Amino acid sequence: MPTPKLRRPFRILALAAASLFALAQGQAQQAQAQQAQAQQAQTQAASPTRVTLGVLNDRAGPYSDLAGEGSVVAAEMAAADFKAQNPDFDIRVLSADHQNKPDVGAGIVRQWIDRDDLDVVLDVPFSSVALAVHQIVREKNRLMINSGAGASEITGALCSPNTIHWTYDTWALANGTGGAMVRSGGDTWFFVTADYAFGKALERDVSEVVARNGGKVLGSVRHPVAATDYSSFLIQAQSSKAKVIGLANAGSDTINTIKQGAEFGVAEGGQRLAGLLVFLSDVHSLGLKVAQGLVLTEAFYWDLNDGTRAWSRRFAERHKGRMPTMVQAGVYSGTMHYLKAVKATGSKDPAKVTAEMRRAPAEDPLFGRSEVRADGRVTHPMYLFEVKKPSESKGPWDYYRLVSTIPADQAFRPLKAGNCPLVTP
Repeated sequence: MPTPKLRRPFRILALAAASLFALAQGQAQQAQAQQAQAQQAQTQAASPTRVTLGVLNDRAGPYSDLAGEGSVVAAEMAAADFKAQNPDFDIRVLSADHQNKPDVGAGIVRQWIDRDDLDVVLDVPFSSVALAVHQIVREKNRLMINSGAGASEITGALCSPNTIHWTYDTWALANGTGGAMVRSGGDTWFFVTADYAFGKALERDVSEVVARNGGKVLGSVRHPVAATDYSSFLIQAQSSKAKVIGLANAGSDTINTIKQGAEFGVAEGGQRLAGLLVFLSDVHSLGLKVAQGLVLTEAFYWDLNDGTRAWSRRFAERHKGRMPTMVQAGVYSGTMHYLKAVKATGSKDPAKVTAEMRRAPAEDPLFGRSEVRADGRVTHPMYLFEVKKPSESKGPWDYYRLVSTIPADQAFRPLKAGNCPLVTP
């Protein structure tokens, strides 16, 4: 029988061995659990019933009213409405502020894709940010459904199979407002243009419409985004003696240019201000006394029909009583069409989903029948409106009088005229 002095080392060795065995067993169980979690996450990510949407826009700057939180509300409404009919879908809505900076927007989208397995980027006003994201989603094989940016290059020479342009673009605005102004006698133009991709594209497209209708562009001046003083730009425009001063800007830039134009007596001097991109939120900020008589082109107006009124009232209940802009309505409409295509294909593969989105036209109360073309441009009617006089308005948000409807086949640039490489000759 071993002495106690001899038994103690054996006991220590036995205890050590047991501890090592338990540790190894615990590590093996932990590894198995981690592997199971990874497999589950991979399965969930690949499942078409789990969809991650990312609303990327300006949340505090000059374009926050026309998109901003309202676009997030619109995406959440689309997710909720779709999920009500398809409860097996798990739909997440992310949101972030790109601060109107392409590098910030690009960084957010890369992080969403790598960390959150993002499927679709939504909204993206500010064309230079949209063009940056446009490249990333193609590189990473995700989708962008753009509602907020307007540069027509998005579905022109720079078109991509991974981008769908939903609501409006500079060609449609030029064709609508620009064409109407020239035909009504405004045959000489001077542009006050925001110095970034959208403003330059809008000036170019309107200039082409003016020339095509027999008018002439006398000059232009460019201002920085979110400027506060537009006096020097307006003085140059007044000095040109052009019949029309075209405002190729958006958001607070447009609002402040129109306000200062009124202070400078542009109308009294016999010139007309043409707001080439004016949103319902802009008119609300300006007030009818200042905005009355403005002619503008929009893709959506809350008071068009029973369907637009019903949806817009639901939206207003969720968004501080504010009626939606066409950008926010476009976020809802594009999101719904995407989710329906995911369900129809049983896949989130961008090639399969976009093929289905092109095959089956979108039908909703907001835009009616919309079709996704080969270049990614969505076609639907556009509307020419005139802002009402204060005496004509029947209540809050009753701002527009419909002048004419531009049919879908005339509202947007012809398919083969955009030089999109996805379009066969």
